[in-house]
Amino acid sequence: MYQPSNRYLLLQNRFLSGVLATTAVLSLVGSGQCRPVRAELRDSPKTLIDEVWQIVNLRYADSTFNQVDWQATRQSLLSQEYTSREQAYTTIRETLKKLGDPYTRFLDPKQNQALNEQTISGETSGIGIQIRLDEKTKRLTIEKALEKSPAFTAGIKAGDQILAIDGKPTDGMKLEDASKLIRGKVGTPVILRIGRQGQNNFDVKITRANIELPKVSYTLKQEGSRRVGYIRLAEFSATSPKQMRQAIQDLSRQQVGGFVLDLRGNGGGLLVASVEIARMWLDQGAIVREVERVDGSTEFKANHTALTQKPLVVLVDGSSASASEILTGALRDNNRAVIVGSKTFGKALVQQLYALSDGSGLAVTVGRYLTPKGTDINKIGIIPDVRIDLTDAQLRQLVTNPALIGTRSDPQYARAIAVLLNNSLTAKSSPNQSFIPLRKS
Repeated sequence: MYQPSNRYLLLQNRFLSGVLATTAVLSLVGSGQCRPVRAELRDSPKTLIDEVWQIVNLRYADSTFNQVDWQATRQSLLSQEYTSREQAYTTIRETLKKLGDPYTRFLDPKQNQALNEQTISGETSGIGIQIRLDEKTKRLTIEKALEKSPAFTAGIKAGDQILAIDGKPTDGMKLEDASKLIRGKVGTPVILRIGRQGQNNFDVKITRANIELPKVSYTLKQEGSRRVGYIRLAEFSATSPKQMRQAIQDLSRQQVGGFVLDLRGNGGGLLVASVEIARMWLDQGAIVREVERVDGSTEFKANHTALTQKPLVVLVDGSSASASEILTGALRDNNRAVIVGSKTFGKALVQQLYALSDGSGLAVTVGRYLTPKGTDINKIGIIPDVRIDLTDAQLRQLVTNPALIGTRSDPQYARAIAVLLNNSLTAKSSPNQSFIPLRKS
């Protein structure tokens, strides 16, 4: 969540790399024995190590530091000599492992930048294309040119092959390396040599720009006698709420009778994004309660700004985590939606991210969250109202053919539609489950 102190709270299962704006947290720490040491550390790799120690000391959720003597750890760290930033990075990572918390992690400057672009800002610099390595031709191929992007405006089409980037042939080039060459400073050009079926190869000069990464996709579906709005949310980034709002409003204008919100595979993102999106579906009631060691307890509530009251089914699976579970828990506990799919991941921890002095970053677990009914789902997850687990064969089919996701060939989606059309839970999978009725439109 973005606070006046320039703080972002990240709730993710998948660990992404990135950068955060933050206050000079180290200025909040001061003790007689710290000051002379800090004076000696200036312009040394020890500065970075001490920054990390101080942040963890101030903010880490577990005041026992996993039974580690954190004061003695600092003295040990600062008594050593470090010859390079890389050595300091290694030391920091090894030290953080002692906390026994996989979510408290160090990010080098490149990882920091990537997270800032992917999750925090929801934007990246580039030309607005999605590329893949064609399995048959082994060539870099355009999967999609984002609408209104520089590539789209330049006439780039799905299926085009990228033969060279700024004169450098792409034969044998990895996707990651190609992406780095295509991305660059906003306003600078990149020249792509394009191969297109039925035409001679040609060059296209495209000027890089800030590209808003798509996190929400949606479509209108005719399911039986009902028009259904299907919305898939990939991640809770800074731009996700705006994209979600557009999806709900656009589908509502098309007179949908209900919605299916697909959170499968969504590992989380920003707390503020999950709260904003919950308010689009939920008119009143609590959304989530966050409990921190330092800041105590904070409750987030709906504020009578829901965009729709139409029936809602939420799809989840074992990769739906953190911010996805916040949204799912809020909709479930407030009787706003029926949850369909597999048990969620079970991550109810909150990370705060800090920018460090050399451009690297630090993600620190600062607290945990509870659902509106006070449930701690950490390492437990949320059991759907209608549980339907995919078989290995069904999962492989969807992975190898993503076009089937959100169709009747997708068993979990098909069950969601059955629930939505019946406006009941007659398709339950276990007699021991508790069920929540849909709110009628």
